[in-house]
Amino acid sequence: MNPEAFERDLIAKLGAEGFRRVRAAKIGIAGAGGLGSNCATALVRSGFRDLVIADFDVIDDTNLDRQAYFAEQVGRPKVEALAENLHRTLPGLTLHALVLKLDRSNLPSVFAECDAVVECFDQADAKSMFVETLLPTGKFLVTASGLGGIGASDEIRIHRIRENLVMIGDLRSDIRRTPALAPRVAIAAAKQADVVLEYVVKGMGGNAAAG
Repeated sequence: MNPEAFERDLIAKLGAEGFRRVRAAKIGIAGAGGLGSNCATALVRSGFRDLVIADFDVIDDTNLDRQAYFAEQVGRPKVEALAENLHRTLPGLTLHALVLKLDRSNLPSVFAECDAVVECFDQADAKSMFVETLLPTGKFLVTASGLGGIGASDEIRIHRIRENLVMIGDLRSDIRRTPALAPRVAIAAAKQADVVLEYVVKGMGGNAAAG
């Protein structure tokens, strides 16, 4: 890999100041499954180099249909395998890969130094816990709700809930009834990464996309 060529390409696309802001930002990712692994990959490919990723789970064969892992990584902690994959994409990253079950007691400290945090959980109660715990901190949060099923991918949209809270999804599909599959999961994850990218490039104070 030629890192100089990679950087020149991103500077041409983001502008020198936008690229500087991306390089300086620290992003948190809560969960390293379908959303988290794909979102992290998109962020790294967009130039982010400093990520905090936390998840307690290990890779299972049933994860490979929608998560950014490989067959030989089955059985390994997701965050460790994801860190390995991201380093292969872009060597020299600063990755804080934590094998940890996130809860109300540790969420604030785990992501204390992050400029934005992306919620990538499966369960509704975990999503609520994430928002309730971190919203009062004022951090920019990107969550997801409604990405299961096949088709109607245009319904996976960006919803501005509050100044520091953006939600991605169709807000109705339930993965317990309409299972999560690679296309819609990847779309939602890419939109999460895009919202973070826009927030950072605009100076972490501009308006996030809506609609």
